[in-house]
Amino acid sequence: MRRPVLLVIAHGSRDPRHAATVHALVRRVRAMRPGLRVETGFLDFNIPSVPAVLESLAAEDVRDVVALPLLLNRAFHAKADIPAVLREAPSRLRIRQAEVLGPSPLLTAALERRLYEAGLTPADKSSTGVVLASAGSTDPEAIAVIAEIAREWRHTGWCAVRPAFASASLPRTQDAVRELRALGCARVAVAPYVLAPGFLPDRIARGAAEADVLADVLGPAPEVARVLLERYDAARVPVLAALGA
Repeated sequence: MRRPVLLVIAHGSRDPRHAATVHALVRRVRAMRPGLRVETGFLDFNIPSVPAVLESLAAEDVRDVVALPLLLNRAFHAKADIPAVLREAPSRLRIRQAEVLGPSPLLTAALERRLYEAGLTPADKSSTGVVLASAGSTDPEAIAVIAEIAREWRHTGWCAVRPAFASASLPRTQDAVRELRALGCARVAVAPYVLAPGFLPDRIARGAAEADVLADVLGPAPEVARVLLERYDAARVPVLAALGA
């Protein structure tokens, strides 16, 4: 029996770096799971659109699809936008929406990977304060999740970890940087908790002007690809069970 197709659903952006990063991540996922069919669809700005991909799969007589939101937090897009698009899919498709990527220890590992790539070492942790900088949301649940990630990450040895947001919520990145300076951290690093470059990640970067270290976005880090496959596997099990596999 064929495995369900994995449809990665990205938000999309006018910034060409966004789509390029999404495609790089999908290539890594394919390399990690040979034989798994992985398609990419965008909610806005980029092509192919999610409806176009679903129509194409239906035309090929595909039956089972796991739709995976390329999102780090369960907020409006995961709760409303994506389910609305999937409800309009061709009726012949059996679609299961996977969980969003975060939170996950693998994503925390990816954040640390990016900080080390930016010049820090594990020996720097106790003297370095980290700003966990996310895009931001009006959803209280999403904000609470970011705050909890920051609290848990602090216990791995960093001097301090503070959440910050590029939009919708406070504090901003630059304010969190100054707070960590005031706490007495010898150095301050900003870790963007975002998947791909774009407008809000650029705002995070500007807010990091007074920091000592600015890490790259998570992008196609191997840990991120592993989370995608974990979410796919968790979602496809009920699909196969329903089919009697």
